[in-house]
Amino acid sequence: MTDYAVVNPATGETLATYDTFTDEQIDAAIARANAAFGTWSHTPVAERAAVVRRIAGLHRERRDELAAIIVREMGKPIAAAEGEVDFAADIIEFYADHADEITADRPIEILGEGTAVVRRAPLGVLLGIMPWNFPAYQVARFAAPNLVNGNTILLKHAPQCPESAALLEEIYEAAGLPDGAYVNVYATNDQAARIIADPRVQGVSVTGSERAGAAVAEVAGRNLKKVALELGGSDPFIVLSTDDLDTVVQAAVDARLDNNGQSCNGAKRFIVTDGLYDAFAEKFTAAMAAVAASDPTDAATVLGPLSSEAAAARLQEQIDTAVAQGATVLTGGTREGTFFAPTVLADVTPEMDVYRQELFGPAAVVYRVAGEDEAVALANDTSFGLGSYVFTTDPEQAQRVADGIDAGMVYVNLVLADSPELPFGGVKRSGTSRELGLLAADEFVNKKLVRVGP
Repeated sequence: MTDYAVVNPATGETLATYDTFTDEQIDAAIARANAAFGTWSHTPVAERAAVVRRIAGLHRERRDELAAIIVREMGKPIAAAEGEVDFAADIIEFYADHADEITADRPIEILGEGTAVVRRAPLGVLLGIMPWNFPAYQVARFAAPNLVNGNTILLKHAPQCPESAALLEEIYEAAGLPDGAYVNVYATNDQAARIIADPRVQGVSVTGSERAGAAVAEVAGRNLKKVALELGGSDPFIVLSTDDLDTVVQAAVDARLDNNGQSCNGAKRFIVTDGLYDAFAEKFTAAMAAVAASDPTDAATVLGPLSSEAAAARLQEQIDTAVAQGATVLTGGTREGTFFAPTVLADVTPEMDVYRQELFGPAAVVYRVAGEDEAVALANDTSFGLGSYVFTTDPEQAQRVADGIDAGMVYVNLVLADSPELPFGGVKRSGTSRELGLLAADEFVNKKLVRVGP
């Protein structure tokens, strides 16, 4: 039996299959991770950091191999896949570099006599449920801070990423982790639920869809387990003023087509003030139309295929429904297999399905607004609240709009600016936690109070 297979989205060819674990293998994996916790949690922080730093180094050593696998599994252009592996290495190294800060006691200034500190202690075995769109990056931002803290990891990757899952387990083990500190599991959804319910497992982190997040949170809630959720987004890209519209348009294209349009924090709704709308829409549509989806193994490719035939069909259905309900296609709207033409929709109203949906692919919606207040209101009129982008020449306006947007992240006058030290996460139906930055290291620790009398 297997749910895990490498199916090249560019060709539809099945390149490899991997057997799903038996229940006995799942139980053995949990036992290994639990046994490793007893050793790893008591390993000195400096030694844990050294091992994590070696994991980063092995990502760099095996960069070409891992990037090629990512291209095969989910169709990411090779240059972007190489960049993903580089970024994963940077993230892992960041947590190794900040291990002392992450694990240090936090003294509390108390009202009485004596002392008090908050001491970070690891929780135990954690399950990570990862998505297909960033096979290396997503694992790095979950595993690295938790390994530094002394937790151990069970990693369930997406069924279409079994080859990268296997290589990552090899990399983590080769760095010198004790046996069981990082264990890849080819598990079904039902088996994942069993893992969460197991008393040896102390928490679960999931990055994925709203549906997946809700299902995991339900199981975690029933079993009183800590859960971290990083879910979808329909991020607004607000244009209020600019001295260089061409640069803003290029930023819009970059923010929409990154990762073949399959980033949860990719800009998806382009909200433009009335005075700039016509020029922006014309230039943005032309720039999107100029990008052709092509072979992801070519270093010059900007836009590759969607991750699967199912993903392409789902996006096509969303576009077709939008048109049937009255939306206008300014460019694109068609596909050849998994290769989807860059698409721009206009005349979308709140009555249309697409107004509330996340478009996971190279498709954008442009909106005209009268000004700042209307832009913020439209940006917030969504169940999502992950990231957002604001372009303005007025610094005070930038701060007002940043304060007014209901999102976990606001980027002003720039895109694609994620960095290891910057926390990543959202509000509303986009999630409940933070990854990256020092905040991520506090998600799965016991913040233990130690109060000593005089």
